[in-house]
Amino acid sequence: MNPQAIYYFDNNATTRVAPEVVEAMIPYLRDLWGNPSSVYGFGKQLAKPLEAAREKVAALINAEPREIIFTSGGTESINSAIHSALATQPQKRHILTTAVEHSATIKFCAHLTKMGFEVTLLPVESDGSLDIPLLEKSIRPDTAIVSVMWANNETGVLFPIEEIAAICRGKKVLFHTDAVQAPGKLKIDVADLGVDLLSLSAHKLHGPKGVGLLYVKRGVKYQAHVIGGGQEQGRRGGTENVASIVGFGLAGELAMAHLRDETALIRALRDKMENGILKSVPGAVLNGARDARLPNTSNISFEGIEAEGILLLLDELGICASSGSACTSGSLDPSHVLLAMGCSTARARGSVRFSLGIYNTEADVDFLLKHLPPIIAKLRGHSHSGKKSQSKTVTA
Repeated sequence: MNPQAIYYFDNNATTRVAPEVVEAMIPYLRDLWGNPSSVYGFGKQLAKPLEAAREKVAALINAEPREIIFTSGGTESINSAIHSALATQPQKRHILTTAVEHSATIKFCAHLTKMGFEVTLLPVESDGSLDIPLLEKSIRPDTAIVSVMWANNETGVLFPIEEIAAICRGKKVLFHTDAVQAPGKLKIDVADLGVDLLSLSAHKLHGPKGVGLLYVKRGVKYQAHVIGGGQEQGRRGGTENVASIVGFGLAGELAMAHLRDETALIRALRDKMENGILKSVPGAVLNGARDARLPNTSNISFEGIEAEGILLLLDELGICASSGSACTSGSLDPSHVLLAMGCSTARARGSVRFSLGIYNTEADVDFLLKHLPPIIAKLRGHSHSGKKSQSKTVTA
């Protein structure tokens, strides 16, 4: 029996590891498996490829290699940035962030409130955009850090990071951005952005899971969050994950090399998919800003039904999509992002995120457009509601 074909529309959750990246990692799993902190040659020889990878990911964001700390992924990087800001400024007890951040930020901030810190969650507009004047007014003398994601993982909505960084610089407040969704989709230049700290995760750009980075601008005080053997120049304890770091380096190199062409292709596929859904499915509504968003992401609500039913029927056909962040997909709660945008609970529960990547094809999109409308019709046929859905193709 042949395995079922997979039509993958969940690239904001994770991406396929590029074949070139897999090949680059294998020697460090099979043959060169030593500890780079060792004093003998078998381990010490790994220091060179590790630093070469650091140079590659630094180039991805136009940073200096010494400004890069390798971590276990985006969550650790985000936690570490906020932790360091508080640890190096003990007189400051306030964190400013938004109500639509990834759970790595939201839940860590909730944990910090239990420890006596104060957190402000900025609201967003109905299209997911941020009120920048309100952000500026919300910065206080005791604000240790402002942490705002660059691109929302659920809706793809972009925040004006360069403008926010300039405001924070003027207020002499540290600014961190969760840029996990940006690489491979947006050009990243930390010098132009003006950020103090920035987080990335390899598995969002066709690298392996379990490795990420935290950029710490030269001159910014930093205190380690993970304490151990003094690796990463004392900034992050733990034996380096050499194979994955090498893979991350190559993934970053590939993302830079193909950014312009692949972004245009993905946007064209996304628009074909999105327009096809909105035209063929009554009661389908786009959540979030139409223009100021990632080129690969569509978050669409389907009136009168819940996303869980849609996703289960799509899965039977080998179509992979999600109802929001993969990190909270086991939760029965509606998306906190959509609720913050003013969506009703019913609309939030009926929303599906489709996120495309470089391995998606026209055939994938055609397959989805062929099967999604009858799935929606089937589910609505099982609904107890007597209302007939009306087509809506406007943004929230």
